Amino acid sequence: MNKKMMTVVQCWDDGVGSDARLAEILRRHQARASFNLNANLHVARRSAAWKFMETEVTRLGWDEMASVYDGFTIANHSLTHPHLEQLAPDAIALEIQEGRARLQQFFGQPVLGFAYPFGSYSPAVIAALRTAGHLYARTTKNVTQPFPPDDPM
Repeated sequence: MNKKMMTVVQCWDDGVGSDARLAEILRRHQARASFNLNANLHVARRSAAWKFMETEVTRLGWDEMASVYDGFTIANHSLTHPHLEQLAPDAIALEIQEGRARLQQFFGQPVLGFAYPFGSYSPAVIAALRTAGHLYARTTKNVTQPFPPDDPM
């Protein structure tokens, strides 16, 4: 019997508390994943972030993020998770460049990917990503292109 390998692209956003259990499951199954993080939204210890259908969502603290995400790819998700396409060019650049720099410094690995907050972007956002050194970006929007796309942004 000939088994075919399948590639599944999975990425997870926002650095939430449930990522700790998710990372354990992924490691157990030797699965790779990318975690898209907002460097300015985390504090020293795990904290309340928002409610989702009566469930309190927590955000991981810096004190646990290195161990939770050890062995996984870290991608930039902007500094504070704004609608980047609605910002002025200098604010877009700050969100992207500073977010990437902080993640690279903390995790000690290159941060080459980006996940658009809310899945939205514009030509100015794409240009800022390229200027900052990102090699690819992801959206939550349904894009009708072959995979991988011609333009990785």
